[in-house]
Amino acid sequence: MSASVLFDQLKASAAEDWDAYVHHPFVTRLGEGTLPLAAFQDYLVQDYLFLLQFARAGALAAYKADGLEGIRSAADSLTAILTETALHVRLTASWGIDRECLESADEKTGTVAYTRFVLDAGMAGDALDLQVALAPCAIGYAEIGTALAPRLAERDDHPYGEWIAEYAGQEFQASAAEAGARLDELAGDHLPARRWARLERIFRTATRMEAAFWQQALD
Repeated sequence: MSASVLFDQLKASAAEDWDAYVHHPFVTRLGEGTLPLAAFQDYLVQDYLFLLQFARAGALAAYKADGLEGIRSAADSLTAILTETALHVRLTASWGIDRECLESADEKTGTVAYTRFVLDAGMAGDALDLQVALAPCAIGYAEIGTALAPRLAERDDHPYGEWIAEYAGQEFQASAAEAGARLDELAGDHLPARRWARLERIFRTATRMEAAFWQQALD
């Protein structure tokens, strides 16, 4: 998990929205194993398309980086996103959906809105704006994975066990910790009030869009 001062401050400032995201009925039912398979399938296809756009955001982070270390950090983040897509490809292949069909699927409105918001935040702002927009996904999924991991011990045949294990796993948890450290490094020791207000708006919007992304699958 992230041990980021800035992330914790942002999460606290958006506590109600954050709670609606990480405790969304989609997440609760996924953990219980009662989420309808059709909803999970719809989510996973859209999440694959989502990650393609987030990979572009990772490349943008490298462009926005100040110095070689920032570029290297962005490259590591991009690699983690590309690794994450392998889970989606494995699971969708088990349903008879090959990569070509996966990539030719139409993006739903919520997918477009969220991913383009993140890209716009990065294009219009700086590296910190972009990382804050990415944080609810990059760090939030690690929090959700950790929260749901005990569910795996309750049943050997958990229908969403592979998904939970992915985000509770050491590799994703380490990636989330790196994302948190990157936030603090970019923020420095002090943020002026106006700068904080902008970051808070970006974070809150991205968090609300995460919850809407879950709801899109349920709908």
